[in-house]
Amino acid sequence: MRTLAIETATAASSVAIGEGTTLRGMSVNVDSRGHVGFLVSAIDHCLANAGWKPEDIELVAVDVGPGPYTGLRSGIATAQAFAAAVGAQMAPISSLTVIAVRAATGRRRIWPVVDMRRGQVAVQPFRPLPGGVAPDGAAEVVDPDDFKAILESEAGDSLVVGDWHCLPDATWTGLHRVRRGRPRFPSAETMLEISDMLARHDKLTNAEDIRPRYMREPDVQINWSTFRSEGMWPDG
Repeated sequence: MRTLAIETATAASSVAIGEGTTLRGMSVNVDSRGHVGFLVSAIDHCLANAGWKPEDIELVAVDVGPGPYTGLRSGIATAQAFAAAVGAQMAPISSLTVIAVRAATGRRRIWPVVDMRRGQVAVQPFRPLPGGVAPDGAAEVVDPDDFKAILESEAGDSLVVGDWHCLPDATWTGLHRVRRGRPRFPSAETMLEISDMLARHDKLTNAEDIRPRYMREPDVQINWSTFRSEGMWPDG
C-alpha cells in the first residue's frame, strides 16, 4: 500500500512516503514553529523523488499527539485535506507510540517523553515485545517532579526516550535504575511501519474521524463571547 506519513507533534516535523514498510522518500525539518511552511513543499518533494502523483497515495498516516496544539493542528489538517482530496484512508498514530517503537531495549520498561511546554511532558509506559512494543499504561501529562516520582516507584529497570532533554538535571538525581536513550523525536519513517501493521489488521479510518490528542487546553485561548461584546468582532 502506498502511504504518506506526516509527523508534526514535536519540533522535528517529518514527512515520509513508502510502499508498505519500504521508504521511498523522506524530508525532515527541526523548527518548533515552522510546521505549516514545511509540510506542503516536503510532500511535493517526496512525491517527486518517488515519481508518484498525489492520487497514487492509498493511505495517509498522521501523528495525532500528544503534542503542542499548533504543530498537531497543522499536521492533522494537512493530512485530512490530502486524504479527502485523493480518497485515501487514514491511520491515526500516537507520538508516544512512534517514539517507543524505535527505543533500543530488550527488557527495560520504556517511557517515551514528548515536550508539552509550560514545564510539562506527556509520558506513557510501554513494554518491549519480540518485534515491537505494547502500551503498558495510560498516557498522561505531568510535571518533572511527578515524572521523577513515577520513575522512582518503578519496580524494575526503565528506559526514558524522546525529548527528555527538556527536563531539568535534578530529575535524574538518584534514579539508578533509569537509563536515557534515543530516539529524541518521533519520525514519519517509523509511522510507515506502524501504519502498515494497522492496515494489515484492518484498523484504518476516514479523514472525518481523525481526532487530535491534545491532552490539555491550547497555550493561547480566546474568550470569544468577550471578544464579540467588546465590538472587535463584526455582528451578523
